[in-house]
Amino acid sequence: MPYELKIETAFAAAHNLLNYCGQCENLHGHNWKIEIYIQGSELDKSGMLIDFKVLKDHTNTILDTMDHTYLNELPTFAGQSPSSELIAKYIFTELGKKLEELPVRVRKVVAWESEKAAAAYYEEI
Repeated sequence: MPYELKIETAFAAAHNLLNYCGQCENLHGHNWKIEIYIQGSELDKSGMLIDFKVLKDHTNTILDTMDHTYLNELPTFAGQSPSSELIAKYIFTELGKKLEELPVRVRKVVAWESEKAAAAYYEEI
């Protein structure tokens, strides 16, 4: 797929890691920076893969469900640690559903929990 777009956005939330021995088992928060990568091979009549506004709107709809929450209490993460890995996977999956009707696909989602630590989720095709 010759075209790729990337957007960056962010959300803030609290969580604690389950089955973990260390400080992160305690309640704490992050300002997650999220990178979204979209791929496709067909441009629309205006020469765009997807309008950035459309992509941002879909992404923000997903992030709004997590922003300023205690992630452990969300049904999405019931019984599991809302780690950066699982956050990236959740966003990837939900955004994929929102883009199903378009000639694009989510290539990768990266969730940065700090300036120096990130987790990515992607699926091989």
